[in-house]
Amino acid sequence: MEKKPAVKTKVNVNNKRPSVREYFKGVRTELRKVIWPTRKELASYTGVVIMTCVAFSLIFWVFDSAFLALLKAVLNISM
Repeated sequence: MEKKPAVKTKVNVNNKRPSVREYFKGVRTELRKVIWPTRKELASYTGVVIMTCVAFSLIFWVFDSAFLALLKAVLNISM
């Protein structure tokens, strides 16, 4: 079985760092490619994030309370 030659990627031949101006030009170019969410989508996504945080905090609270009750029962601690 023959080995295929490795695909070469484009590398800066001079090994120079791009200037600050070139960097921000590249950032601006990439930001133009972004598809920004609409106001409605943003509100929907925000609601999902908030509800997920609330759900996970409640789940962690329940597990923490149950663990504490179990620990108090095992160690015979009363408060």
